[in-house]
Amino acid sequence: MKKMLLSIALAFVAPFAWGQVSQTTTTTTTTEGSGTITEFSPGSTIVLKESSGPRHYRFGKTVTYVTRSGKVLDEDTVRTRIKVGVPVRVHYVGTGDSMMVDRVILDED
Repeated sequence: MKKMLLSIALAFVAPFAWGQVSQTTTTTTTTEGSGTITEFSPGSTIVLKESSGPRHYRFGKTVTYVTRSGKVLDEDTVRTRIKVGVPVRVHYVGTGDSMMVDRVILDED
């Protein structure tokens, strides 16, 4: 009888022992960089000359272009105003080689 009770108890507890749940936490860093555009490939990359030297950024799936006051720029305006030599700030997520830009802020209105 004891063996039978022990077997039932082990059969009941065993799935919980092997079915442990693990939890993973991911931290996303969001920050800004600023400088003068030295290279610009719309929809692909932007390189800024910053105080620490040139920094390469990749564009995320969606990028919003805005003025300093927050006005969103349309595609035609982006083509004429976002170019080499223009000072901008970029809002990006990630670090190292995986800095993905989601917002480009033109330093003028």
